[in-house]
Amino acid sequence: MFKMLLKDIKIGFAITGSFCTFSKIIPEIQKLIDEGAEVFPIMSEASYNTDTRFGKAKDFIDQIETITGKKIIASITEAEPIGPKSLVDIIVIAPCTGNTASKFANAITDTPVLMAAKAHLRNNKPLVIGISTNDGLGFNAKNLGVLLNSKNIYFIPFRQDNPDDKQNSVVADMSLIIPTIIEALEGRQIQPLLLGS
Repeated sequence: MFKMLLKDIKIGFAITGSFCTFSKIIPEIQKLIDEGAEVFPIMSEASYNTDTRFGKAKDFIDQIETITGKKIIASITEAEPIGPKSLVDIIVIAPCTGNTASKFANAITDTPVLMAAKAHLRNNKPLVIGISTNDGLGFNAKNLGVLLNSKNIYFIPFRQDNPDDKQNSVVADMSLIIPTIIEALEGRQIQPLLLGS
């Protein structure tokens, strides 16, 4: 009999404005559901409201709400109860922009995603980050260091995505979301963390 890897696991899936990565994460959300998870979608204001060359915000919202069967949490007030209600077992922020990572590392809570993360971590439950930023090895390297050394925070393995043209840019391998979640639920960082180009 087929065993679903994430049966009965409640996952908060938070999306921030690395729009070029959206096409990679939507199939991963479907995989989470296929593995038995209940997914609660969360979006930053930027990702919820911005049309880009990668697609229209409404189209992404419709896809995510259809896949999950849930309305997206898109305001700070909607995100705050995640902690007190202990709504989810784990939160994934993917893609997590450099802007979100820097705010998170410095305890700034001014978006629905950051409020969800802060509220969730007070319950000593795991949070997974799928970094996607052009300055991960630049100004944001110190913030990645803070997050990498923080209790209950785990990273999806990442690599430089274009070392010849964008030396400081790093992006998580979104195909590793499920294995990262499985390890994080056991209190372990998946290895290797750094991937080859």
